[in-house]
Amino acid sequence: MMNSGQGTMGSVLGNGRRALAEEVPVGYKRTEVGVIPEEWDIMQLADVCTSQGIVRGPFGGSLKKETFATFGFKVYEQRNAIYKSCEIGSYFVDQSKYAEMHRFSVSPGDFIISCSGTIGRIFQIPREAPQGIINQALLKLTTDQEVVCDRYFYILFEWDEFQMRIIDSTQGGAMKNLVGMDVFRTTPVVLPPLSEQRAIAEALSDVDGLLAALEALIAKKRAVKQAAMQQLLTGKSRLPGFSEAWETKRIGDLFESTAGGDFDSTRSSDVQSDSHPYPIYANGLSQEGLYGFCNYAESRPGSITITARGTLGEAFYRDTPFVAIGRLLVLEPKVRMDARFFSSYINHSIHFAVESTGVPQLTAPQVARYSLPVPPEPEQRAISETLSDMDAETAALERRRDKTRVVKQGMMQQLLTGRVRLVKSEVAVKQTAMNDLTLTPKCKEEENGNRLLQ
Repeated sequence: MMNSGQGTMGSVLGNGRRALAEEVPVGYKRTEVGVIPEEWDIMQLADVCTSQGIVRGPFGGSLKKETFATFGFKVYEQRNAIYKSCEIGSYFVDQSKYAEMHRFSVSPGDFIISCSGTIGRIFQIPREAPQGIINQALLKLTTDQEVVCDRYFYILFEWDEFQMRIIDSTQGGAMKNLVGMDVFRTTPVVLPPLSEQRAIAEALSDVDGLLAALEALIAKKRAVKQAAMQQLLTGKSRLPGFSEAWETKRIGDLFESTAGGDFDSTRSSDVQSDSHPYPIYANGLSQEGLYGFCNYAESRPGSITITARGTLGEAFYRDTPFVAIGRLLVLEPKVRMDARFFSSYINHSIHFAVESTGVPQLTAPQVARYSLPVPPEPEQRAISETLSDMDAETAALERRRDKTRVVKQGMMQQLLTGRVRLVKSEVAVKQTAMNDLTLTPKCKEEENGNRLLQ
């Protein structure tokens, strides 16, 4: 039977075998985790921590429901590591229990790591965090400041290649666990000199700062859009040039409501092509319900679909001919309109009541009874364009964020392996010195002249 460390050791050995095939440049050396600069060290995880600096959470029986207090010392749980926050959680122990479990107490600067479910997530306890202990789903690390820079260790621990060393995938499928503690303690940690650790951490922290700024801006854009929808879709605020009164009509008066059925599998494909150009939509939110493609269409462009099973009442505007299946509701306009306006209004303002007694679902007659505000068609279009422009701005920011994440991954691969150096290596310094010593005064003069000419 394979033990908990074999999967991790196999990956390390695999990395080692790949490393054997790599050419070792001058100033580098081959190790069990690959080719790294000569000045860099490899230490076991236990050796970059203080004495007794790796502590697994207590057995579940040590923290029972009856031991919790209304207030006192915080019990840190898995969510604190996953969501990187010390504010989450409402479990506490009193002074007596805290003293009894002092071995599991955390101090500012300690790292806590999730050990089950969503595993391998790391969070550093901030200076202002409340005193407390870890529960059974966490592991605590206290690193040696003279060996490893906190920020470098944090970044290294989150790196995909390091995560592969500490996560046991030998069970197959979705079942993953933290490797056994014996393997965890001996996990290899690549350590540049402290000055270079700090330089690497600073460079990657700058990228993290950019990502955080982009996330904040995206959240702000979404909040602005929500506020705009509240005003524009209800008529509380009007766009310049529009003052005509709005009407109120039932969905059934504006749209022909039908439910999707089956599709012809002999005329469908998983891939869109010239021979199968029309999308097939089902009840689902992933990819806006896209199921496949076919060579015929049953519904017109400019229609709306509404999810009628599972997550109910989510509307999507469809701008191409399509086929609806699985009882997905289709609203085809009876009159001239901009259906994007009504799709936005349904998502923002209508909460469909579930009338069926069995599996929750919506029906076409039920949906047809709901009322909608009806601005003049030019105003519908103007509101839709305004909201669409906001979506485009948010989408552009999301693309930039995603691209920045890819850039960060590339930087980590280069910096954490030493392929790119932020601090000049000792070998390079020595080589420069040797070159200077071997150059004659005349050669130096010619070299300086060439530099000026360049």
